[in-house]
Amino acid sequence: MRSWKIVLGMCLVSGLAQAQAPIERLKATQSDPAALRSAIDAGKKVTFFCANCHGEDGVSKLPEVPNLAGQNPAYLLEQIRKFGSGERKDAFMQGLIKVLKDEERIQAAAYYASMPVPPTKADAALVPKGKELFSKLCVRCHGDKAHGNDAIARLAGQKLPYLQTTITRYRDQTGIRNNQLMAIATSTLKNDDITAIAHYLTQLP
Repeated sequence: MRSWKIVLGMCLVSGLAQAQAPIERLKATQSDPAALRSAIDAGKKVTFFCANCHGEDGVSKLPEVPNLAGQNPAYLLEQIRKFGSGERKDAFMQGLIKVLKDEERIQAAAYYASMPVPPTKADAALVPKGKELFSKLCVRCHGDKAHGNDAIARLAGQKLPYLQTTITRYRDQTGIRNNQLMAIATSTLKNDDITAIAHYLTQLP
């Protein structure tokens, strides 16, 4: 009989391979202009059930729901996977995601990533403080324009209430959002600090 360590190792390798396969297909799609255009067009149809909350163009209709427009496609695809697996906790999202096939998930990510996200108005008096805190705590990972990358979320132009709620959840380690680096980065923030950072980020293009 195989030892439990070998079996566990095989399961982990298999799980990693399954998680990486859609990412590789997404990259292949992005490298082919015709395939990318086709995926974006298909993604608009796939995401029809997302429009009630996230908006038809990925700009959220609800203050507590994030914009998906302009988000990094690989990051979006990974978050879709996490909702589907239950790593991210939201009963409504988990139920919707589970019905999507891998190709549909790729199409949805490609579509939302292709859409522009308009910056929103912020309290100008809070922006300088928010910029200072962001530069000190966040810029190393999220980038100087807060556009993130394949593994890290774009924060520029995000909804103000969503930013405030999400940063607070990381700081308070509620379990709804789990990321050790984010927990460390936000641990010293006061509520006023979080508000200032959110105002700075929401007005970025």
